[in-house]
Amino acid sequence: MAERKRVVVVGGGVGGSLVAKNLESHADVTLIDPKEYYEVPYAQMRCIVEPSMAERSVLKHSEYLKTAHIVQSAAESVSGSEVVTESGERVPFDFLVITTGTTYSGPSTKAERVKLYEADKEKIVAADHVLVIGGGPVGVELVGEIVVDFPDKKVTLVHSGKRLLEFLGTKVSDKTLKWLQSKKNVEVILNDRIALEGLTGPEYVTKNGTHIKADAHFVCIGKRVGSSWLQSSDLSQLIDEEGRLKVDANMRLEGQSNIFAVGDIANTKEIKQGYLAGKQADVVVDNIKRLIKNSKAPKLAEYKPLTSPLGLVSLGRYEGVAQFPIVTLIGRLPGMLKSGDLFVGKARGSLGVK
Repeated sequence: MAERKRVVVVGGGVGGSLVAKNLESHADVTLIDPKEYYEVPYAQMRCIVEPSMAERSVLKHSEYLKTAHIVQSAAESVSGSEVVTESGERVPFDFLVITTGTTYSGPSTKAERVKLYEADKEKIVAADHVLVIGGGPVGVELVGEIVVDFPDKKVTLVHSGKRLLEFLGTKVSDKTLKWLQSKKNVEVILNDRIALEGLTGPEYVTKNGTHIKADAHFVCIGKRVGSSWLQSSDLSQLIDEEGRLKVDANMRLEGQSNIFAVGDIANTKEIKQGYLAGKQADVVVDNIKRLIKNSKAPKLAEYKPLTSPLGLVSLGRYEGVAQFPIVTLIGRLPGMLKSGDLFVGKARGSLGVK
């Protein structure tokens, strides 16, 4: 019987968890991740106002991986055909899948993650006025959760851009702004920013001189691409100016026959969203299976980047805003698509967990 190929997956987010799960019965899989868990990203803002939801939206890797090896450590570098971890392990591979997404500095255990959500909720409960910094999908969804669950709280959203949800079209931005402004005690400040260094409160001053007094604040701005660990590795020349890895149509790193990238770290020309990382993961799984079956240049599956942005943003428990190819919607219908379960059941199902 032929020796099983070794597949190493670095990063346990949307893409990495799916690749590891769907290949563990076909290869000797090792998942390297500094956290002991995968977290459904779409549910994070709900967990802040309802921490008990994290019991389902945060899954230990050991809950869905049955035969794969789990190395709880950050990756430090790639050298030849092995990954070196910060804990000092050297993990050899026949195939490598890099899914380190964006930088992460949060809790490493599920218990700590749940406690952090509980602390965030306590912070909101104790506050009269909450400041949210950042008007992308994370910031907008957090404001939606707060104003629906805590309608007596004043919320101020400060965004540096000209409009909210800039990754989608202007109709979505306009509808979302009107929805927020229709809520009592909500103020939206655009084209302004708050310096993030030394944020302590309760007094905050924007760059344009607006004074805000708030009892609690949440920073909801984009994170850096998680590629710094590759800067001194054999793959450093494949990192583009944005810090992303250059990939071909098969999701392989350019010029590499056995190394793939999935998710935010891949330089596919499209918006970066979790569901797209899932689609990329499907392509990578398919291609590694083909290569395991026939190593002599088989025809590989190609990934087709999203040509026009699609998006679905939750606005509290019951409503949402969505951009589809021919229509933009806000209200209960998009809310029915996302805002109830926030895709937690679907995500658990894709990993074989009830």
